[in-house]
Amino acid sequence: MNMQSTNIPLAERMRPKTLKDYIGQEHILGQDKILRKVIENGLIPSMIFWGPPGVGKTTLANLIATEANAPFYTLSAINSGVKDVREVIDKASKRDMFSSNKKPVLFIDEIHRFSKSQQDSLLGAVEKGIVTLIGATTENPSFEVIPALLSRCQVYTLEAFSKKELLAILKRSVEQDEILKNKSIELKETNKLLLYSGGDARKLLNLLEIIVNQFNDDKTIVITDELVEEILKTNLIAYDKQGEMHYDIISAFIKSIRGSDPNAAVYWLARMIEGGEDPKFIARRLLILASEDIGNANPTALVIANNCFQAVSVIGWPESRIILSQAAIYLANSPKSNASYEAINKAQELVKKTGNLPVPLHLRNAPTKLMKELDYGKDYQYAHSYENNFAYQEFLPEDLSGTTLYSPQNNAKENQFRQRLAQLWKDKYGYNK
Repeated sequence: MNMQSTNIPLAERMRPKTLKDYIGQEHILGQDKILRKVIENGLIPSMIFWGPPGVGKTTLANLIATEANAPFYTLSAINSGVKDVREVIDKASKRDMFSSNKKPVLFIDEIHRFSKSQQDSLLGAVEKGIVTLIGATTENPSFEVIPALLSRCQVYTLEAFSKKELLAILKRSVEQDEILKNKSIELKETNKLLLYSGGDARKLLNLLEIIVNQFNDDKTIVITDELVEEILKTNLIAYDKQGEMHYDIISAFIKSIRGSDPNAAVYWLARMIEGGEDPKFIARRLLILASEDIGNANPTALVIANNCFQAVSVIGWPESRIILSQAAIYLANSPKSNASYEAINKAQELVKKTGNLPVPLHLRNAPTKLMKELDYGKDYQYAHSYENNFAYQEFLPEDLSGTTLYSPQNNAKENQFRQRLAQLWKDKYGYNK
């Protein structure tokens, strides 16, 4: 056994060395899938991997560079500035000038944490082809990556591991890792391992390693749910030494607000503040919650959350803590409704099932004479020309007439919505029941 390898974490030791060893992301890496074709063709474009933590974004970037036989540079957006970016680009540029190797790959982890100026410093190198950029982000790149850079990158969404894939990662680690394969390990129960990893392969292997390290080499290690619970209680700090609890705490924060508990909300907010969390990350989550969990039960919640996001974007720490606290407390105290969230989910499912149904003629746009002759828009009734600014007519495709997608929930504001809809639409959508 290589003595040096004992100091390397299991998750790092088990990082796949070839594409065939990579587990997961079949939707883009399976046979004849889009990213696999790109890699096999050897013409690697700049790209951004968007997905939850621990799904293999860094590993995939490394493998792509290996498959392309390209130099690989890596930066973390957490601790890199414009100077670091320019130094790497300068190295890549000089290498490109004096070497026949492929274009260098520059991997930037958590690229969403780069400021506009930092992203601007990348743009020229990407445009000129000095480097192939691969960015990794847990945040929607449409919001966090500047348009000029985003337009030059292909975005691939990476999905969370399935239970089957996580178990395969566990099994492979026990059987193939140069240290673990020399131990007697029985994976008798795995539910708690999977539960506490939250679908994050890195967390899963960190936890497995902590458990295994509690035992002598000559003893059979039988992993059970009870054992995982017992060991994790006394090793939580070691388990989270890379700050992976970040996602658990934001989850607790959001669920506290959803559960209308302002006390718990400000506690978890304080945990994030003391941990040095990005205030925009917190504010963005509040903005999503204001629509998803409060919605039209209190439409002002979205206004408050949006103002909060705008404010922390220009203020930063430490003053942003007050704005975030005010917004979190307001949202926690607001009445709750996920009716808008449910409605768009139902609508999207309906579209997937029914396809592109034709738009009714009376709702179609008629910009040309021919379209008017074909009766486009002919029977449309302009609502403002009728009493109460309402005309009883069909707005859905004929096959979906009477389909109810929005169901107002039981709160003061949406009860008003229900009453008005029942008055306008009578029995059509069932709002009078």
